[in-house]
Amino acid sequence: MTISRPHSQFPWLKARFRSVADPWNRVGMQAKFFGRTLSSIRYTLLHYQVELIRIIAQMGLGAGALIIIGGTVAIVGFLTVTTGALVAVQGYTDFSEIGVEALTGFASAFFNVRLIAPATTAVALSATIGAGATAQLGAMRINEEVDALEVMGVRSIAYLASTRVVAGFLVVIPLYCVGVIAAFWAAKFGTTVLYGQSTGVYDHYFTTFLNPTDLMWSFGQTIALSVMIMLVHTYYGYTASGGPAGVGEAVGRAVRTSLIVSAVVLVMLSLAVYGQSGNFNLAG
Repeated sequence: MTISRPHSQFPWLKARFRSVADPWNRVGMQAKFFGRTLSSIRYTLLHYQVELIRIIAQMGLGAGALIIIGGTVAIVGFLTVTTGALVAVQGYTDFSEIGVEALTGFASAFFNVRLIAPATTAVALSATIGAGATAQLGAMRINEEVDALEVMGVRSIAYLASTRVVAGFLVVIPLYCVGVIAAFWAAKFGTTVLYGQSTGVYDHYFTTFLNPTDLMWSFGQTIALSVMIMLVHTYYGYTASGGPAGVGEAVGRAVRTSLIVSAVVLVMLSLAVYGQSGNFNLAG
């Protein structure tokens, strides 16, 4: 006597259950991968220091032709210079309409630190370091190099994923410093040189509203974003399939997902830090 299951008699019911369960299964697989990657960091620091140093150098200075322009450091610098210049353009023109163009220094100290620098750094990380990590791991997966590492007794997640997460965490520290300095310089240059505002007036309002606590919170936000971005990109690269075309799809999905995740994380952290009081006092 055989017992028939309901979904075997109703294929549409099986398809319906699968459409509901598959997304949650993928979420569970990602959460499991993230947990294994983070838990393997200790093993990575103990046994894979040489690979970690190599990846840090590759991420920070680039490889091949990118070494000439400084790799990700130069890219982050260019991006934050443009966003800082936009603060000068928009801030000066908008404030001048109501006769308070002297507050352009306040706009630079307030918006660059709390929003522009972390968001711009996250975009640069996702488009350069993250996308490169996904492509590298995806190529290794379809060429069966990951399976070869497992056969040789190498912990593939620790060797491939955890090293890149740690490297992204370490590389983002100088990247964020370069990004913030470039944004501050561009805003000051645009306001004082292009628009002719007094340097003393700009520096007065800039130093008045530049809160060191906000700068530290911004640095912490950038570190959290870098960890999330590298986790997402290593997952999509590690699980890539379908040949070269599948690697390209994995890179696209990883960039899309990491940008969404970084935006959500940035909003949540900003609400947690500034949502109650704002830590803001318009005076001076």
